Amino acid sequence: MTSDTTHTMFGAHSTTEDVLAGVDLSGRTAVVTGGYSGLGLATTRALARAGARVVVPARRPDAAQQALSGVAGVEVDQVDLADLASVRAFAERFLRGHPALDILIAGAGIMACPQTRVGPGWEAQFAINHLGHYALVNLLWPALTASGAARVVSVASGRDPSWRIRWDDVQFERGYDKWEAYTQSKLANILFARHLGLLGRPHGVRAFSVNPGYIQTPLQRHLAVEEMVAAGWIDVDGTPAPGLFKTVEQGAATQVWAATSPHLDSYGGDYCVDCQVAGASPDDSGPAARLWALSADLTGLDLVDRA
Repeated sequence: MTSDTTHTMFGAHSTTEDVLAGVDLSGRTAVVTGGYSGLGLATTRALARAGARVVVPARRPDAAQQALSGVAGVEVDQVDLADLASVRAFAERFLRGHPALDILIAGAGIMACPQTRVGPGWEAQFAINHLGHYALVNLLWPALTASGAARVVSVASGRDPSWRIRWDDVQFERGYDKWEAYTQSKLANILFARHLGLLGRPHGVRAFSVNPGYIQTPLQRHLAVEEMVAAGWIDVDGTPAPGLFKTVEQGAATQVWAATSPHLDSYGGDYCVDCQVAGASPDDSGPAARLWALSADLTGLDLVDRA
């Protein structure tokens, strides 16, 4: 792992087609959560075009089947990341049918939703964006280690120094703020990849977190137009701010690059932006280990016990 920005031939305007040019994923198996909408759909299509067998676990399998109609090499299964029993059931089905998992892209998520409780009373953004994926990786660990060179990519967001884990109230039981809950979950994505990169290295499992940038996708479904205007994302007519948004193929490029680039064979745990390794904060190690321990306690799952 390095804290230096690592330069590649790709950048902010690179697309999934660019980063996969000349890459053959035949014989590889990938799981893409959220792989039937927005960035996830672009990711699924790109990996399948490169020859991978892509499994898309979906909360709405019928919608996923419709969105992926005509995409060869894709299978749809059912999962609800807010329900650990559902995650476990999916993992058991996957392990029965697939001896190894080469790529896992944790892309499903929600943003700035009204206060919602799921599972045993967990705050929905932390539960779906982080804990569900934490559980999925733990439960699919046998397949990831069987690959010998697996990649796990956690789709985060643009990081801000003000982000924090609310350690004394991680479920927002004492006052809910939709944006603070969202940024907590995205910081959790970064810290999760940081610690997984450490734990996975002896087993050939490399983990990365990525910032896809600004993209207009269904992720914004909980936001009022007035809120997006006030944020400067669009004008009152709904026209995007010039130069702000990437296309979905540009937005998905960094996660596809992190999942496949041989350039990253010596890395692990890093945060990536615009198809570059931006490194990881030296202050992340302690919080990353603390978050892992908290997640293990909440879910009852910890691959450290099996490592």
